Amino acid sequence: MVYDWFNRTGEGGQAPQEETPAAEQAAPVDPNAEALEWAKQAYARLKAQQQAAKEEAAQKEVAKEQEAPQPEPVQEQVVHAEPAQQQPLADPHTAAPPTTAPETPAPVQGLSLLEQAAAERVQRQQSIAAPAEVVAPAEVGALADASGPARASAEPQLGEFDETFTWSAEVLAAQGKRVDQISLEEIDWLSRLRQGLEKTRQGFVTQLLDNLGDDPLTPEILDDLEGALLRADVGVQATDRVLDALRKRLNEEVVDPTEGIRFLKDQLRQVLQGPIKESGQDLLAPQRDRLNVWLMVGVNGVGKTTTLGKLANLAVRSGYSCLIAAADTFRAAAVQQVQVWGDRSDVPVIANTTANADPAAVVFDAIGAAKAKGTELVLVDTAGRLQTKHNLMEELAKVRRIVDKLAPEAAVESLLVLDASQGQNGLRQAMAFAKAAGLTGVVITKLDGSARGGVALAVASEAGLPIRFVGAGEGIRDLRPFNSFEFVEALLAS
Repeated sequence: MVYDWFNRTGEGGQAPQEETPAAEQAAPVDPNAEALEWAKQAYARLKAQQQAAKEEAAQKEVAKEQEAPQPEPVQEQVVHAEPAQQQPLADPHTAAPPTTAPETPAPVQGLSLLEQAAAERVQRQQSIAAPAEVVAPAEVGALADASGPARASAEPQLGEFDETFTWSAEVLAAQGKRVDQISLEEIDWLSRLRQGLEKTRQGFVTQLLDNLGDDPLTPEILDDLEGALLRADVGVQATDRVLDALRKRLNEEVVDPTEGIRFLKDQLRQVLQGPIKESGQDLLAPQRDRLNVWLMVGVNGVGKTTTLGKLANLAVRSGYSCLIAAADTFRAAAVQQVQVWGDRSDVPVIANTTANADPAAVVFDAIGAAKAKGTELVLVDTAGRLQTKHNLMEELAKVRRIVDKLAPEAAVESLLVLDASQGQNGLRQAMAFAKAAGLTGVVITKLDGSARGGVALAVASEAGLPIRFVGAGEGIRDLRPFNSFEFVEALLAS
């Protein structure tokens, strides 16, 4: 199933303008009876779609079985086997001819000794090559992440009609989605995002709601909120901006807890949306009928190669042609790891297995191959490097020069991969790389393993970089384009 994640409708996407006013008026944000009924309708529709898909798949299986009944050939082989078994009984005592004949039945007839020897060599080579093909999947499984192989090919399945589903449906409805526009892909992703931000939410929202209670906001509550924001690594600038807006609102009127949460969400979204609006591109998507080159950069261990593999899968599932350049030529087994990710998504990989090969040469070959095949997206995996290593940063600049020289017409993006668990250290990396590598965006990974998901706000406010993708799990489908509305709703979900 193709679902174009790069061109979603709704907030942060490209919603039809004529639907927006009606959607804003009827958006069921609160958990009331109307919202529940809306979610029930969406669930019933998705359930019917999934049941229809299962029935269609079952019909195809039955059709395949009916089209390929092949009992006769098997019976013929059994019949022909009987005389061959009776032959040794007819021979008196010469066992040598019967044993040599079955070993090479085809090459013996009408071939010279040299031709027979050549045929035997071919057979030996094929027998040697066959085990290698069998071993490859085991190597793939060993290099891939634990949850990846099983989840790579599986389509999302509709679960129970529970609180997670209703929350996901309400988030989509609040962005202007109609019931007939709800997709299982989006429901599945929102549940993963909410689960991925669980640790951050437990340390932030739980304390926030305990402090709010049922009483209106007070200056003391805002002081507690300031501490909670800083502990979530939201950053000083973003925290000051949000609290200044809240204090100004308190000076004008009494703010109850519900309105305080709504106002807080709005302020956080504004922080995240600032750099995105300045970029002029709500969603980062490969441009059709044009070469796009995306460089993945960052320090060691943040998950660049894994993120690249997930991006390749996302691009293929969204209907784009894709190619990977394995330009991380220094790390041991880096090329093999990239190849595993390429195989899992049927994406070709351009690599040089020579030790310490020139990364720029790999990129050179990849761009040439992409131009020859008309590929839309080239994902470049680069070596991990510290932002303080001048020579490695110069190498990154060399790769960029090669791209600009060979494909001046290409749309080039330089995406920094950040590990959410690194918090403020990740922010310092972003600011250093932004100066040296000409960054155009950030990918935040490992949100599911960190209580510092607020670092996204710090990156947006202090580094001024748009968040383009977020990863909230280890599976191949746990990376999606960033949506500020969904991120804040998942972060502050009660």
